[in-house]
Amino acid sequence: MTSTADTTSARAHARSQAAAATISGPVLPEDISAARVGFAQRIPAGGYANVVLGRGTRVRLSDPDGAACAHLLLLRAESPWERLNVADTVKVPWQAYLGKGHPLLSDQGRILATVVEDSSAHHDTLCGPSDIARRQLRMAGAKQGLEPRDIGPTVSFFRGVRVEPDGGLTATGSSGPGGTVDLLVHLPVTLLIANAEHPLDPTPVTDLDVVAWSAPGDLALEHNTDPEYLRAVRNTETDWHARTLEALA
Repeated sequence: MTSTADTTSARAHARSQAAAATISGPVLPEDISAARVGFAQRIPAGGYANVVLGRGTRVRLSDPDGAACAHLLLLRAESPWERLNVADTVKVPWQAYLGKGHPLLSDQGRILATVVEDSSAHHDTLCGPSDIARRQLRMAGAKQGLEPRDIGPTVSFFRGVRVEPDGGLTATGSSGPGGTVDLLVHLPVTLLIANAEHPLDPTPVTDLDVVAWSAPGDLALEHNTDPEYLRAVRNTETDWHARTLEALA
């Protein structure tokens, strides 16, 4: 066994451990040039990630082994008091179940991100984070200068929940290995993700992959034609262009 009794030996031991370690990274999308990828991370069970993403970024969440649970929170990067409002995210689109075309809204009626692809359809807007997920999100937020009070309710991807006729909530689990969800970022945001068990589903968690790349052209595409969504898009674009003009003045 390598000695760690002095700093020279301890350094040699640490470097040997690092050289022997195997760190798995996420699988990058085959149709996306690696030069466009700005963030890529595999989040193990009990792990978390934090990153600031620009407008027009596309984020792919992947569940390679079929038991990830991504507790996600978005906060506006330049004004974090404006953050994901789960109640409005459910209320405004008249839909409690996340899927393709669903906006993730702030309490200002603006779109922080839109779900633009979804092969899983097992998600949750109703239960919020588990205790361990909340702790992870607070640690992730602290690395972005956020306080515990900034960590609000979240949405969860890859673990489904359905409402029964009597109002009870039933966990529907995962859709299986290989599920993906793509989000398109409409405003600069701080993204916090915790990969932890769901409050209603104690199934052990597996790895979560997160890959983000530049896709500004996707903002011009039609992702949803509902009037509530189009109104939120107008609110978002009006605010974005007003801030841009102010910055140029």
